[in-house]
Amino acid sequence: MIKVVVVEDSPVVRDLLTFILSSDPAIQVIGTAHDGEEAIRAVREKRPDVVTMDIVMPNMDGFEATRIIMETTPTPIVIVSASWNPQEVEKTFRAMEAGALAAIAKPVGVAHPDYKKHTKELIRIIKLMSEVKVIKRRLQERKGTVISGKSTAGMISPAMPDLKIVAIGASTGGPPAIEAILAGLPKDFPAPLLIVQHIAAGFVQGFADWLANSSGLPVKIAVHGEHLLPGCAYIAPDEFQMGVENGGRIILSRGEPENGLRPSVSWMFRSVNEVFGKNAIGVLLTGMGKDGAEELKRMKERGAMTIVQDKESSIVYGMPGEAVAIDAAAYVLSPAGIAEFLSGLPRVKTNGR
Repeated sequence: MIKVVVVEDSPVVRDLLTFILSSDPAIQVIGTAHDGEEAIRAVREKRPDVVTMDIVMPNMDGFEATRIIMETTPTPIVIVSASWNPQEVEKTFRAMEAGALAAIAKPVGVAHPDYKKHTKELIRIIKLMSEVKVIKRRLQERKGTVISGKSTAGMISPAMPDLKIVAIGASTGGPPAIEAILAGLPKDFPAPLLIVQHIAAGFVQGFADWLANSSGLPVKIAVHGEHLLPGCAYIAPDEFQMGVENGGRIILSRGEPENGLRPSVSWMFRSVNEVFGKNAIGVLLTGMGKDGAEELKRMKERGAMTIVQDKESSIVYGMPGEAVAIDAAAYVLSPAGIAEFLSGLPRVKTNGR
């Protein structure tokens, strides 16, 4: 039985969430809270397996409550937020930076045609996140480590005479890891960055806006056919596979999900490998499952530089752990270490074409 505390200031939404979660025989709602202060007390007293957390609430908002819970009584937290509200989206990603595992849009009413779809997705996320073993978190990124355990400080990055692209894939725990990488890159970073982040529908634009504001780099939702530009990050849109084609253009496809996912990291890595081969860098970050691991190995075999996130900094060591297990990683680093490593690459002509 998965024990859940529901945190939501709206009685209507709180009751709907309780009704939806209680409809699954494997889930038990053991308590509710209408603001962040009540949430902290409920988590301390009831010790739930998962918390659903609203963002905008009186007295104490969801970001602050998440921060305190993760610093005192670490518990898997799923943000349930209005994905269309810019204020909520910004605080949602700040809460994920503080340790929340995932975000999902608030459920629609029973009469809505998408009710069953939203209900199924909410229950699926709660069950998945209940399996994550969280630890105490603080809003600080630890320094990177290479696989030998040595600090990346002063480390000389290898020369890549014709770097064309950096492809980054992530799932659970990915947003703060990606933010740490982009924030650590120089404004004149010489290659475009393609990013696939598994995230709930409706949050991609907010994710891109948050990354742009926090990193200072241009970040945008990818558009089919556009030319890749150095120093710009492109996020895969909802329900599209994202890759590249000869000539340095982005391709988007409604093709079948891969590893049950669209966008899929595997699809992106394979496309980048086919077009750019040894002139690419593949980065695989925290996340459940094995999406991207085998394709990262193929990139390495063709001469590309491959990097995975280390276990210590990963929220879930599924995807990067799988890559390490099959010898797909040339380097194993924390997000801060990845940024430092990429920043140390020699500045050469790289226009992504």
